Amino acid sequence: MPIAYDIDLDRNAANFQPLTPLGFLERSAAIFPDRLAVVHGPLRRNYRDLYARARRLASALAAHGVGKNDTVTVMLANTPAMLECHFGVPMAGAVLNTLNTRLDAAIIAFTLDHAETKVLITDREFSGVMKQALAQAKVKPLVIDYDDPEFKGAGERLGSMEYEELVSGGDPEFNWIMPGDEWDAIALNYTSGTTGDPKGVVYHHRGAYLLAMGNLLTGALGRAPVYLWTLPMFHCNGWCFPWSIVLAGGVQVCLRQVRAAQMFDLIASEKVTHLCGAPVVMSTLLNAPANEKKPLPHTVEFFTAAAPPPEAVLAAMREAGFNVTHLYGLTEVYGPAVVNEWDRAWDALPANEQAMKKARQGVRYPVLEALDVLDPDTMESVPADGETLGEVMFRGNVVMKGYLKNPASTKAAFAGGWFHSGDLGVKHPDGYVQLKDRSKDIIISGGENISSIEVEDALYKHPAVQVAAVVARPDEKWGETPCAFIELRPGASASADELIEWCRQHLARFKVPRHIVFAEVPKTSTGKIQKFRLRDMAKTV
Repeated sequence: MPIAYDIDLDRNAANFQPLTPLGFLERSAAIFPDRLAVVHGPLRRNYRDLYARARRLASALAAHGVGKNDTVTVMLANTPAMLECHFGVPMAGAVLNTLNTRLDAAIIAFTLDHAETKVLITDREFSGVMKQALAQAKVKPLVIDYDDPEFKGAGERLGSMEYEELVSGGDPEFNWIMPGDEWDAIALNYTSGTTGDPKGVVYHHRGAYLLAMGNLLTGALGRAPVYLWTLPMFHCNGWCFPWSIVLAGGVQVCLRQVRAAQMFDLIASEKVTHLCGAPVVMSTLLNAPANEKKPLPHTVEFFTAAAPPPEAVLAAMREAGFNVTHLYGLTEVYGPAVVNEWDRAWDALPANEQAMKKARQGVRYPVLEALDVLDPDTMESVPADGETLGEVMFRGNVVMKGYLKNPASTKAAFAGGWFHSGDLGVKHPDGYVQLKDRSKDIIISGGENISSIEVEDALYKHPAVQVAAVVARPDEKWGETPCAFIELRPGASASADELIEWCRQHLARFKVPRHIVFAEVPKTSTGKIQKFRLRDMAKTV
């Protein structure tokens, strides 16, 4: 008869505690209180002070009536206050909602209402749009202004209190609130602001803890990394790196704006070891004037997501002293949950074959239970032949709780016991996943499916192309045909005919763009290309 392992062996305070990233800061402050934790301009703050300030913030919020499941919304740049909110807000039992700093007033007002924001902390730089949003919103939160000494512009006060005043009134010994259940919400991130189908993605403490751990392992952060904030912290809570770096006892170097000169200065002076960013950050670094560039103190690890970097960009980054690792994920999986895990045997491959390997999204994070490419109709795994198209799906503890107040979208997203990403891809014989397109971005021309990513890859191989984005353009005969929007490299030239001929040499003829448009490609604040805007533009070409 089997042993009764569960009799009289119950969970208790001694053997079971809810997983939460909040304990990372308590540990680091206890073990190395004098170690540098935050750099921002001349400000240098150690772990003892960072922990005390987070507790002060939690205490002050609690004193203003903030408690479990109350939403604290922040409109902040990559500043020390934003780091403190990642700990102090959930330490009060509340849920942190970080706003995209480039949203318009109407979407912000909708978000404030949908999240039922109780307290709003807003940087003075964004006072114009926030004033409009507050006037439109139905909720009337307590408004706290943040005056960052590194912000040199104008901006009015919107609230009755400034952030430093709020924090100074809190208790540095505040007995912060441990979540009663690791399933409790810790953060709320919006994937869109449309009133018809709100997508407020709810994170729990368990998932944040595990993804932060996953970053540590996947990124080989080691001990005491120096991390430069080029990725917006509002984006998926900075891919959970605010928690990861604290766990590693590292330094977080804040940066209000992504500018090449300042990035090179900080990498050199602070000896930065790691940073994250979209391909646009790579372009900013590589295309900087010679007088702004500085020699790197060592090889700097650069983690990027979105579209895979073109071969030429990877080569240029290597030459500049950066080692690029390609990640993939979505807001619904706490940011990156897939990594292009590099096999050292691939180092012996020719550069073009290495680039083909780098272009794959890769394999699951150590903290993700399952990743697969499935037929969304049958929910069966597609063959690992690198050709059969299916939908990329996730399963595990770093998948969101669901969409706030949106049971229909939550049910659809989790149909069949998997999270449906909406991304179309293939699975290679070695198990590595490669995206081919978003389901909505596939171009169907004359009944043939055309991957916009494949066409973009061909265009990126042209030496004059800096940015390429391909979308469907309505066509009376074919239904849709590819339309390419191009940004050329500074000082480079190429005609539309030249690029079309280039594509003919690299693609099947039905995949070649019928139209080439030279224009600035619209991007989000995180560097992602806004294809919905390009689709509208393509209709008038």
